[in-house]
Amino acid sequence: MYAKIIKRLIDIILSALGLFLLSWLFLIMAVAVVIDDPGPVFFKQKRVGIHKKYFKLHKFRSMKMSTPHDTPTHLLDNPDQYITRIGRFLRKSSLDELPQIWDIFIGKMSIIGPRPALWNQEDLIAERDKYGANDVKPGLTGWAQINGRDELEIPVKAAFDGEYVKNMSFAFDCRCFFGTIKSVLKHDGVVEGGTGSMNDTRVSENDNDREPVRVGDDSSQK
Repeated sequence: MYAKIIKRLIDIILSALGLFLLSWLFLIMAVAVVIDDPGPVFFKQKRVGIHKKYFKLHKFRSMKMSTPHDTPTHLLDNPDQYITRIGRFLRKSSLDELPQIWDIFIGKMSIIGPRPALWNQEDLIAERDKYGANDVKPGLTGWAQINGRDELEIPVKAAFDGEYVKNMSFAFDCRCFFGTIKSVLKHDGVVEGGTGSMNDTRVSENDNDREPVRVGDDSSQK
C-alpha cells in the first residue's frame, strides 16, 4: 500500500511544492549557469530506472561547453579545469541535483530510493539485482547516501540499497530524508572520483550517456 500508492502521492505533492517554492532559485541558478559559460542550462544523462528501464536524469550543467567529448576522466589534462565557477558551487552544495525534482514529479524518480545507476554500470546493476533494488524507483537520495555516499564500494552500496527495499516505509523514508539534510550540511562521504574512487572511465558532461567528471558525485554518482 505504501510503496504503490502513498509513496507516489507524497512524491507528487512534495515535488510540486518544491518546484513552486524553489522556482526563484531555479531561475537564479539557470541565469548563473548561462552567464558563467553560455550554453544549455540543464545536463541530461542516461540512467537506469525502475525495472532497469532507461530514463533521462536532469542536472544543472556544471561543466564548460569546451570540455572534450568522449574522453575518459583519467585522460583529461587537469579535469578540474573543466568545471565552471558556478558548477563548483553547485556540486559542493548539491544544488546541481535540484532539477531532479522534475524527474520526481513526472514519475521517473522518487524522493527516496536507490540512486539511479548509469546505463553502463553493469556491476552495480548486477549487485542490485541480488536485493531487488532495481525493481523500485530510483531516488534523489537514499539509505546508501547517508551511510557513506562516494566512500562506499559497489557491493556495499548495493547491500544498503537492498536494506532500503526490505525496510521501505514512511518512517524509514523520513529517516533517509532528514539524514540526507545532515549529510549535505556536513559534506559527508564526498570523495574526488565518485563511488569508491573506481570510476576511471567517466567522460565529460558533454556526453549525455556517460558520467560527468565530478567532485563528490554519488553515482553514481551520483
